[in-house]
Amino acid sequence: MNKINQLFAQLNDKKLLSLYFCAGCPTLEGTADVILAMQRRGIGMVEVGIPFSDPLADGPVIQGAATRALRNGMTLRRLFAQLEAVKDQVSIPLVLMGYLNPILHYGIDQFFRSCAEAGVSGAIIPDLPFDDYLNQVKPVADSYGVRVIMLITPETSEERIRLIDEKTDGFIYMVSSAAITGVQKSYDEQKLAYFRRIDGMLLHNPRMIGFGIGNAQTLKAAQDHAAGAIIGSKFVTLLNESEGNAEEALDRLFDALSR
Repeated sequence: MNKINQLFAQLNDKKLLSLYFCAGCPTLEGTADVILAMQRRGIGMVEVGIPFSDPLADGPVIQGAATRALRNGMTLRRLFAQLEAVKDQVSIPLVLMGYLNPILHYGIDQFFRSCAEAGVSGAIIPDLPFDDYLNQVKPVADSYGVRVIMLITPETSEERIRLIDEKTDGFIYMVSSAAITGVQKSYDEQKLAYFRRIDGMLLHNPRMIGFGIGNAQTLKAAQDHAAGAIIGSKFVTLLNESEGNAEEALDRLFDALSR
């Protein structure tokens, strides 16, 4: 069974915490150390960013991380080699998050083959058109047992949400707002109403909420209305400030999430 499906099947009432970091930032060779540190500290799922020069959905923190990673020499081929070297040590699901351009350059079939060989369970491609996913990407991903995770926002229609729920497997990534990534102090009533609306749709797939989570208030709001929360910008900032020391960054993150 795919590790993502296995994880959610075993959740019961537990709420997941998933973290994002950009491969190659702050150090080129730190990818495996960050993943293994997260696993030791009880993180349920890890989202590994593929650096790209034009990350449209990302705020300044993750844009900066991608720029630094590219300057360090991170490539998709190098990332797969790093992941494959530690795949036997990693028991939690790994999800790659990256834009379509570098994946197309790498080759769709080769990308998902490499995911399977490196122990990657899923992929998030924010700028992948849904029709292209259905007709071109899904058949390839399915053949390698890799889940393609689709995003929804407050502006996504109910019809599209139900179509995504029907045609995908793994989980649905609920973007908390239509804005770019970045930490927020709290979620306003409009966002909470969106969370409640999606909760009331009784979708087949579990949902994870991301964008804006970095303290106890936003974490609780996300976990109250979904299977768990995804934290990106906050952890990327802490990882940079700790110069790649993932244990120190995790200590500081857990402290922030308790307040």
